[in-house]
Amino acid sequence: MSVVLSRLAAMLVAVALVLTGQVLTAPDRAAAADPGYLMTHFIGEGATGQQIYFSHSTDGLHWNDLNGGGMTLRSTVGTRGVRDPALVRSPDGGKYWIIATDLCIDCGQTWSQAINDGSRNLVVWESRDLVTWSQPWLLNVAGAIPDGRNAWAPEAIWNPATNDYVLYWATNVPQNGATKHRIFYARTSDFRSITTPQTYIDRPGTQEIIDTQIVEMPAGVGAHRYVRASGDGQITLEGSNSILGTWTTIGNLSGIGLTGAQVEGPMWMKLRDRNEWTLYLDQYSSGRGYLPVLTTDPTSTSTYRLPASGSYDLGGTKKRHGSILTLTAAEQSRVLTRYANTPANRLQSFNFQDRYVRHADFDARIDPNVSPVDDSRFRLRPGLTGSGTVSFESVNFPGYFLRHSTYDFQLVYNDGTAQFAADATFHKVAGLADAGWSSFQSYNHPDRYLRHYAYQLRLDPITNATGRGDATFRVTS
Repeated sequence: MSVVLSRLAAMLVAVALVLTGQVLTAPDRAAAADPGYLMTHFIGEGATGQQIYFSHSTDGLHWNDLNGGGMTLRSTVGTRGVRDPALVRSPDGGKYWIIATDLCIDCGQTWSQAINDGSRNLVVWESRDLVTWSQPWLLNVAGAIPDGRNAWAPEAIWNPATNDYVLYWATNVPQNGATKHRIFYARTSDFRSITTPQTYIDRPGTQEIIDTQIVEMPAGVGAHRYVRASGDGQITLEGSNSILGTWTTIGNLSGIGLTGAQVEGPMWMKLRDRNEWTLYLDQYSSGRGYLPVLTTDPTSTSTYRLPASGSYDLGGTKKRHGSILTLTAAEQSRVLTRYANTPANRLQSFNFQDRYVRHADFDARIDPNVSPVDDSRFRLRPGLTGSGTVSFESVNFPGYFLRHSTYDFQLVYNDGTAQFAADATFHKVAGLADAGWSSFQSYNHPDRYLRHYAYQLRLDPITNATGRGDATFRVTS
């Protein structure tokens, strides 16, 4: 009866949203009219591989890297690296969150340190449109767990029974001196504060469990309302009619040759145009990234099958432990516009041709021999405001743009305000010193141009030949 009532409540919420003109977009919605999918993931080790990347697909099996294959968000908090991102949409479609493991292996932290004395925090971003994101913040989820050593592989699912999110993750709480990861959960409505963490999944004996992800089944399909896949030595499947209720073992994927020795990081996706699901699994042991496993009924292990050779394509970058969101037409349009594959370029000084525009500790200047070279690479995006304009987005700090303030330039995170947009927008014109090069006229101070002075970038009026040389640049790859 409780299941029936909770589904009735969900239906009433849906009707209310339709009547008020809102679109119901539950986190795992998959309607035939929806045009595509967004995957958020990381791509490997190191400071740049362990960041947020986006990929897009129209069929769920063939993926294209967004943003030129570059990162879309970079963590500037905690360990300054992130893994295992989960993309969460609010039931009314008005907010989105990315929650991720605060972990940067091979950039100041070893696996042993991460397991035994790692970050107890998750990294969280928030957005209202999937394209303008907040600055990241840290959410301490494991600090209140006695002897909790880390917080890994977070996920979240809307729970209609409690009208909030169940946030769940893995924490190592050693047993008899040996590592033992278990899944803990807490409830939250905003990913800024949580209830006291509770044990969610604890396998018997010394068996660890690290990765788990839940998918909600459509009414009338399968034997359970929810199915979860977990990495616990196998890829174990369990079913339940309540997120926080009793879970029943369905089986595992050993019958198709996949165990926890080969794969991890389960990631569910409902195909929008038919009753078929893909369970993506990260082939960590062979270093090959995600593999799709197909099923017509996640509650029955006999329906799982490996894909035919050549029937899928994961794109140019390695896709590792993440999550997938089915996109509405409006969401897809925004995402594809914002993260278009705009090439990365450099701005070469006209009168100091061994020097390029770069950021250094978020200050903007021109320097020779820039290292790392990505400090001098920018995507010339369509201007944040105005028509026929450009804005300069950093390649290695996505979301950060060259912006003037009191006529000085810094690399600054876009706060989404009109003032920021105006300060970070320029008209690209013929070079003031050489028409074959380019100059950049300020959008909101049209009598001033981007120029260097004592190697620092400034916004100045240009009145003589020296100024014209200082304000002229070549856009080059």
